[in-house]
Amino acid sequence: MSAAHGSTPFGHWLAGARQAARQPAAQSRQALLAAGQVVGSVAEGFLEQIGASRAIDKRYELSKTEHQGAPAWHLQSPPGGATEALNALAAVLRGAGRCGPWRNEQLAVCNPQGDVVATVERGAVRVLGIATRAVHLVGLAPDGRMWVQKRALTKPNNPGLWDTLMGGMVAAADTLPQALARETWEEAGLRIEALAGVAHGGHVLFSRPSREGGGVGFMVERIDWFRAQVPDGLEPCNQDGEVERFDLLSLDSLREQVAQGAFTLEAGLVIAGFLGA
Repeated sequence: MSAAHGSTPFGHWLAGARQAARQPAAQSRQALLAAGQVVGSVAEGFLEQIGASRAIDKRYELSKTEHQGAPAWHLQSPPGGATEALNALAAVLRGAGRCGPWRNEQLAVCNPQGDVVATVERGAVRVLGIATRAVHLVGLAPDGRMWVQKRALTKPNNPGLWDTLMGGMVAAADTLPQALARETWEEAGLRIEALAGVAHGGHVLFSRPSREGGGVGFMVERIDWFRAQVPDGLEPCNQDGEVERFDLLSLDSLREQVAQGAFTLEAGLVIAGFLGA
């Protein structure tokens, strides 16, 4: 970020936003292993507090162990059963009222090398410190203005804030291009093949405390963002009820509203990447 940008309201916002996106956990966390591999982390004392070891399905064993000389939790299951075991643990969290919003949506669970070892309910990923992936689309009109959406007031996270044209999670069944196409249709009613100049623009990394689970969550996420032009004659139209409305903003107005906190942190940082800030 240039000195000139740093002295503007948008520059001040961006400096704070980048710091907010990369924060240490609010509590000490312990590694969570499944299928013998590290897949996430949990707040120290949390699983004992909710009696998770006693409450989990008897086909699986959740036990305190060590990993690389530090306390850790190991979720053991029969061969090939890591997905079922993790979802059984997610059900325990839900039963204790210490889970994020339940979506009936499976997200990929990866080891530190990025290999998928299981899937788990989306509502449990923050509490279990499981890394997730998301995708955003920066949609431009031919005149250079940017299409943005106002999130529905019924959204569980950041209701009523502004967002990019599309932002959504990458489900376990999706490749990144599939997630881009699916979410663009669901949120904006646009087919990717009808857009011009679709291209990967970059990514944003998050690691910060999460309020989910009563404040014991930790968000670890990579957001890949794409850019495209929405041709004249096409306008976004929400399909899934998660968007209140769409609008077109000039880039100057966009910077101003992002700096005022009108956009989600994720969307603001994606927009900053698009603007080259």
